[in-house]
Amino acid sequence: MTAAALQELLHAELAQPAPDAVRRLAAGLADQARGRCVAVLYYGSALRAGSLEGLLDFYVLVDEITDWPQSFGARTANRVLPPNVGYLERTIDGVQVRAKYAVMDAWQFARRMRRESLDTTIWARFCQPTLCVWARSETDRAQVTRLVGEAVQTAAEWAALLGPTAAPPAQYWRALFARTYAAELRVEASARPADIVSKSAARYETLLQLAWRLRNISFSTATDGELSPELPTALRQRSARQWARRQRWGRPLNILRLLKAAFTFEGAMDYVAWKIERHRGVRIEVTPWQRRHPLLAAPALYLRLRRDGIIR
Repeated sequence: MTAAALQELLHAELAQPAPDAVRRLAAGLADQARGRCVAVLYYGSALRAGSLEGLLDFYVLVDEITDWPQSFGARTANRVLPPNVGYLERTIDGVQVRAKYAVMDAWQFARRMRRESLDTTIWARFCQPTLCVWARSETDRAQVTRLVGEAVQTAAEWAALLGPTAAPPAQYWRALFARTYAAELRVEASARPADIVSKSAARYETLLQLAWRLRNISFSTATDGELSPELPTALRQRSARQWARRQRWGRPLNILRLLKAAFTFEGAMDYVAWKIERHRGVRIEVTPWQRRHPLLAAPALYLRLRRDGIIR
């Protein structure tokens, strides 16, 4: 019954309506896989804020890496260290929207939802509110719901193993997100984990208890609402060592992804131009040649920005 309750809750969450611009962008991304797209997920800060400003975040899940149009080198890189990322801009109903999207196959996505995964970035993102804004079929939608449920269970289990011995539900999530952020190269403020949880506190409280029951984590509830998972000290100590290994791997993995992006990031020059305009107020016109050859164009652009005092 607990498993059904979790799936029902997440199915309803994933199926919540999205703005028309989000749905149209998702459909356009799905079309690029020529019928081999499983689903397109919408997540991140724009979803939490309920705004189309800034950058919209999507994950595109395909049957096989070869189903996404890209070079042989980019496909190989995506097999070794997923996901590959890209950037796009579209004008929809007179409003310009910008999106960053990541591409991986469904098998890669599923592997990174497990507790055993050294890569914490995927389950840490998808235990947070997410919309499935495009799915090829109801069967595919059910598969995505199951995988998001796996992410929630993995996150909740780590929250119990690494968290306080007794605390309100929200504190377990805040402590967990502080750890996952620390394991990555993140530039957000240290208050971001608390901000993420506070926007959906009731959701996180419900999910924590459902997931603990599914992972056979016994817990008691105090009259003030504090939860106390009943875990042996030896298990907590072993889990802390396991997490330390993930933390050691986290930043090198992110650095490798950044290096890979230099060769595989689709729409890289447009993304850089948007970031400069957003943060420095200077509009950079990207030429077709720069779009085709971002690595060759980067040094000249860097020198120009230095000369004009836009970067230092």
